[in-house]
Amino acid sequence: MLQINVSQQLRDPIGAVREYDVNDIVDIAGTEGRAEGKVTLTRTDRGILVYSVIRMEIELTCSRCLSLCSYPLTLRVAEEYFPTIDIMTSAPMTVPDESGCFTIDEHHIIDLTEAIRQYTVLATPMKPLCHENCAGLCPICGHNLNEGECGCPPPDADPRWAALRKLTVSSDDS
Repeated sequence: MLQINVSQQLRDPIGAVREYDVNDIVDIAGTEGRAEGKVTLTRTDRGILVYSVIRMEIELTCSRCLSLCSYPLTLRVAEEYFPTIDIMTSAPMTVPDESGCFTIDEHHIIDLTEAIRQYTVLATPMKPLCHENCAGLCPICGHNLNEGECGCPPPDADPRWAALRKLTVSSDDS
């Protein structure tokens, strides 16, 4: 449940707390992941404070071998949601001029989808790896080196190291 009706909680006194379970699919940049966890909603003087710990797995492309891999995330979401409609009078309310603030819609629904999406994007590594020792791709033929050697000849040595290579060869002879 990523959408929670808070109409009753907006009538509660400041400090009132309610808890909900989350178990739903979230679309993050074209990749779907199951979000599971607990959400705690606390009534504040301006709206509802949402605190949740969400666990999810997303599918990423390894930056070395380009294979798909599952990546686990634990998100700690802490955001305040502001009502757009007064619960008692149904009059429109002004939302704070804070950039990126989250709002409670006119039906008194908190939608956690965008907050989870933003926290997921922030927690996703820039260069994900399928595993720590990923060998990547062969620079010549493109074979995935995690699946074994490719059979390409070893790359030619850089000619700039030739003088040093002579030193190691002559020291091995003595």
